[in-house]
Amino acid sequence: TATDADDANYGNSAKVVYSILQGQPYFSVDPETGIIKTALPDMSRENREEYQVVIQAKDMGGQMGGLSGTTTVNITLTDVNDNPPRFPQSTYQFSSPESAPPGTPLGRIKANDPDLGENAEIEYSISSGDGSDMFDIITDKDTQEGIITQLDFEKKILYTLRVEATNTHLDPRFLLLGPFKDTALVKISVEDIDEPPVFSRSSYLIEVDEDAKEGSIIGQVVAQDPDITKNTIKYSVDRHTDMDRIFSIYSGNGSLFISKPLDREETPWHNITVIATEINNPKQSSQIPVFIRILDINDHAPEFAKYYETFVCENAKAGQLIQTVSAVDKDEPPRGHRFFFELMPEFAVHPNFSIIDNKDNTAGIMTRRNGYSRSKTSTYLLPIIIFDNDYPVQSSTGTLTIQVCACDSRGNMQSCNTEALLLPAGLSTGALIAILLCIIILLVLVVLFAALKRQRKKEPLIISKDDVRDNIVTYNDEGGGEEDTQAFDIGTLRNPEAREESKMRRDVLPETIFQIRRTAPLWENIDVQDFIHRRLKENDSDPAAPPYDSLATYAYEGNDSIANSLSSLESLATDGNQDYDYLSDWGPRFKKLADMYGGEESDRE
Repeated sequence: TATDADDANYGNSAKVVYSILQGQPYFSVDPETGIIKTALPDMSRENREEYQVVIQAKDMGGQMGGLSGTTTVNITLTDVNDNPPRFPQSTYQFSSPESAPPGTPLGRIKANDPDLGENAEIEYSISSGDGSDMFDIITDKDTQEGIITQLDFEKKILYTLRVEATNTHLDPRFLLLGPFKDTALVKISVEDIDEPPVFSRSSYLIEVDEDAKEGSIIGQVVAQDPDITKNTIKYSVDRHTDMDRIFSIYSGNGSLFISKPLDREETPWHNITVIATEINNPKQSSQIPVFIRILDINDHAPEFAKYYETFVCENAKAGQLIQTVSAVDKDEPPRGHRFFFELMPEFAVHPNFSIIDNKDNTAGIMTRRNGYSRSKTSTYLLPIIIFDNDYPVQSSTGTLTIQVCACDSRGNMQSCNTEALLLPAGLSTGALIAILLCIIILLVLVVLFAALKRQRKKEPLIISKDDVRDNIVTYNDEGGGEEDTQAFDIGTLRNPEAREESKMRRDVLPETIFQIRRTAPLWENIDVQDFIHRRLKENDSDPAAPPYDSLATYAYEGNDSIANSLSSLESLATDGNQDYDYLSDWGPRFKKLADMYGGEESDRE
């Protein structure tokens, strides 16, 4: 549509005429209305989809030949379903191994449709063929391909199918151009390969009575070779699934039999695996699960459901319920459990208690008299027979222990011990606990006091007058005495190998360091006195001995020592009676001692 600013006063100058400058021969325009129309009877979107059409609008007036304007119109052809699908080839050839499982894709076929979108959607189907029931075809919505899948194989080695491809969305305006479908031939060849044996079922369920005898056949499994050769099959039980070797199988015909007794209460189900193997090709084998259910027989007697702690009050009345008992049975009869309760025949008329069967697999224990005495009988034993109603009938005897207890007026138990009768009537439980705690505390205090007293007690240094021992000390330099603090280990004298080497003075640096001369050991098989005398003689004759007191170690003397005691403790003689002149004869190492103790002057000092 075009407009002109000139009005009707100018005559023909306001009239607009339309014409097409570009777009022929595909389109035309009405010169008066400007309506664009297709110029050809059949325009194909598949050949060209986009067009640009240039339209001119021109007025009619004026000496100047008229004025004009142009515009460009973009035209797009939309798709319609006017093309049927077409297979690019008339025959397709596929092959498949005979061992392919159901649902295995065998190949893809595709019919082409130049339309777009839903106009190009195709549905595939098998229209006919000698294997139409052996195969199926499905449509891949993304690629618009037909996928042929295998359902089952017979004994044929070649199948022929006719596959049809059809548009799913038809346009009624173009039905006369149809039919909108196409067909193709599909040939499928089956390749024969050596396959493992195939069982007749996917699994086996076998039921056997619990009391079945050993060697009894309980069932059979069947497998066959699917190949044309029909190889012979042998059967075996996978022992990883039957570790106890309860079941066995005849290798020739697959019959299962019992090798050991069965016990449903221990193992109600057995899940084993049977293996079928081709004799000519042991690599070809298959497995099948076999579920064996053990059926119950009545071979267990019922018994009490738990241990009952039953008591009766001393002030109980006759006809009072004191306990309800129930029973359990390891067997599982098909009609459910039903238990009965009775007293032993010799207790059928029990003077103290009776039993009432509640008809619901429980029974109540009732009192038969008023009052019970702990002092006379503290415990009653009540034997009860429990039996079932299955075949054969099984029964057992359970003994119920009933204690006589003291209770309050509401029947609440307070005490069942007969010892409680000996306690004072006014002594409560709290008082008994307090007394017990006091006793425990007193015992702990006594133990602690004894332990402290033992720690404070010291062993005397001298046990008797006959065992007088000096505190042996080590002298490192001259002077010193019993006040020296470095004690000597007496083991040094007893084990001279551990004796320390001669030590130098620590307070005076000697001018010459003398090398200590080592001597051969003399302590073997000699006594202490001889050892000391030899050491004295050795040192007296040693010219390299230092001019000061050297280390001397002494142990306590042994019995019958002719040298008498070396200690000043408890000496029989006083210092005034001692004669120390002999020290001068012991050599230069004892000169200092001879000067200190040799005379009266030294003693006074």
